[in-house]
Amino acid sequence: MELTTRGMRQNTMMSPRQVRGTVLAVLLCSALAGCGSVAASAPAGAGAASSASATSAAQAASSAPASPGAASSAPAAPAAATGCASVNQATSVTVHRILHLVQPTRGNALAKTQHNVTLVRALFGQFCAALSHPSSAKGMVRCPADFGISYLGTFYDGQRTLAKFVYGVTGCQTVSLTTGGKTKSTMVLGAAAAAAPKLRADMAAVLGVPSLAIPQPVTGGDKADANK
Repeated sequence: MELTTRGMRQNTMMSPRQVRGTVLAVLLCSALAGCGSVAASAPAGAGAASSASATSAAQAASSAPASPGAASSAPAAPAAATGCASVNQATSVTVHRILHLVQPTRGNALAKTQHNVTLVRALFGQFCAALSHPSSAKGMVRCPADFGISYLGTFYDGQRTLAKFVYGVTGCQTVSLTTGGKTKSTMVLGAAAAAAPKLRADMAAVLGVPSLAIPQPVTGGDKADANK
């Protein structure tokens, strides 16, 4: 039994060569494991570096000044119109009735500011309609008695002056409109009277008086004799 036990112990013992082989194998495996871990960690480091580079590039792009050509410029606002081109911009009108020859007992001066946009633009439009179809009457034109009543006023767009007018309502009625230092005038006869048939009524509406308070304009042809 004792011999058998010794034999078994000898079979479990390793020779020096086996020990050295085992150590070399362990060292080789350790080296291979270390290389594997380094190789595996290399892509992660590269990804972090590329992410940092992308972040830096994005920050640089956001902080770079915009190209002048890339910025869209807003269109310039159109110039504000005046005169008859601005009828639909008018928001108010001031009117003063001037009495040149009428005695104080027969009439009083009148001042009115109208802010009703519909009434203001209607009157403005009638003036422009008459001026766009001026009377062709030439030479001496006989008119009814002129009592010297006329209306002077100004059309506004807010605080901006659009046009100034003079409306002579007795005798041969006349209309004049001044814009930018230039004045256009016509007698309210013939074509002018036909083009602005509501001038009298619209003036009365702006003033807040009955239409009968505004003398009736002379109608008929440009060569009409107003005394007939």
